[in-house]
Amino acid sequence: MAQRIRGNVFVVGDNIDTDQIIPAQYLNLVPTIPEEYAKLGTYALSGLPDGYPRLVPEGAATSPYVIVVAGRNFGCGSSREHAPVSLGAAGVRAVVAESYARIFFRNCMATGELYPVESPKRLCDLLKTGDEVTLDLEAGTLTTAAGETHPLQPLGDAKDVIDAGGLFAFARKSGMIR
Repeated sequence: MAQRIRGNVFVVGDNIDTDQIIPAQYLNLVPTIPEEYAKLGTYALSGLPDGYPRLVPEGAATSPYVIVVAGRNFGCGSSREHAPVSLGAAGVRAVVAESYARIFFRNCMATGELYPVESPKRLCDLLKTGDEVTLDLEAGTLTTAAGETHPLQPLGDAKDVIDAGGLFAFARKSGMIR
């Protein structure tokens, strides 16, 4: 049901793959077990190359960054659902990228963990980690603290599915399944 998400961004570049989002050694964590879900979040984006700060600071349970801003082809690689789940567990509520690997976008919808919003503009070159922004999902805009507003692609029906908490929750709420 999020309409506006306000907070700090974590900026990455192009081709961030699922092994960078959640390295394979953490795939043994079961997201349906609350303690393991929380632990999964602490490892989100821990596979990034040296030079990036940690998404979740050492010793913290969640991230101070609520939006990830990326370049092209975010979420490429394997089809692991743990990728959007780990970001959601870390407290990330949306990713704004130029484009997504189709499977990552679909896993965002299936899990209902976060909003995968596309930007026609390369925002990862305009923003830096720590910048504060407001993402307005209804208006389809991202506005910086300096007041610069950037248009985004509408989420369309995907927003309703994510708002409901994922594909199965949406199907239950809409009467498709019991």
